[in-house]
Amino acid sequence: MIKEFINYLSSPLYSFTGVMAFFFFTVKRPDIVGSKKFGLFSLVSILVIFGWMLADPVFFSVISLPDNIPIIILNAVVLWSWWFAIHKGVENDKRIAAGEGPLEGTPENREKVWAWPNLVYTELFAGIACTVFLIVWAIFFKAPLEEPANPTWAPNPAKAPWYFLGLQEMLVYFDPWMAGVVLPGIILVGLILLPFIDTNPKGNGYYTFAERKFAISGFMFGWIVLWIFLIQVGTFLRGPNWTFYGPFEYWDAHKVVAENNINLSEIMWIKVFNMGLPKNIILREIFGIILTGFYLVGIVPLITKKWGHKFLKDMGTVRYYLLIFLILSAASLPIKMYLRWFINLKYIVAMPEFELNL
Repeated sequence: MIKEFINYLSSPLYSFTGVMAFFFFTVKRPDIVGSKKFGLFSLVSILVIFGWMLADPVFFSVISLPDNIPIIILNAVVLWSWWFAIHKGVENDKRIAAGEGPLEGTPENREKVWAWPNLVYTELFAGIACTVFLIVWAIFFKAPLEEPANPTWAPNPAKAPWYFLGLQEMLVYFDPWMAGVVLPGIILVGLILLPFIDTNPKGNGYYTFAERKFAISGFMFGWIVLWIFLIQVGTFLRGPNWTFYGPFEYWDAHKVVAENNINLSEIMWIKVFNMGLPKNIILREIFGIILTGFYLVGIVPLITKKWGHKFLKDMGTVRYYLLIFLILSAASLPIKMYLRWFINLKYIVAMPEFELNL
């Protein structure tokens, strides 16, 4: 019963909503998430739950795949680094509020050491430790090598390397040119540009959250919510035929899931107006074109009027509108995901004649 409930909650709709809720809770209450009690409680809870899940043969068979073990280590490193950054930022925010300054500015933390021999020795021992780790890894875990390429046989599921599984998951919701080029490029470029768009000089050289809340929150959303989560779904929850499977659900290649996806033009003309689709392409997709235009252009003045005056003043016109474009582009991914889950929407604008589908 518990395993079935976990399988149910693991579906993309509920798991993604849970990740979004936890993200907003972190932004709202970093003092709770960044506390040592929360970190210790989370660590113990994850270890206990993960240990219990390992006893299930189906879950263990997926987790123990040679390709998936590095993802488990990646998850641990990402979670710890994320919590540690929040924790140190909250500590410094409390000190700054009390007029004491960040921990990195205290005399004991400002001591300077020489690159030789201090730094070189540290790097040498780190390199030796990594080499030993890789040797032990190679001894205990076999390389995930398969037979030579065979044009008559294809693996099921056919998965990309782990760092591309987020893109492969995006293909469920977007056309290939959007999922494989446009959105990943916007997300990655946006994460790179975010520190340059947000010209707030505070937070350089020390941890903080309150002084760089906007930049840190934006980076967390793009990295954790839109990238890491999709990698997890593609790695552990997508099985044969790219069908969703819960963590305790057997990967049955014969499982069939009916997908009744429908374009916005079909919803409007056929279901709402009870008419056939117009032959003119522009007229057929006019509702999607208007909706997309409002989202990319018409909504900008509304955002500026409600929240953007301070950002516009601090950033300047170019940086501000570049930021708005990046935010709207990144937000289009969860919006499209929810539209697919709730109303089975395939494309907002569907123009296969021009290979243009949004």
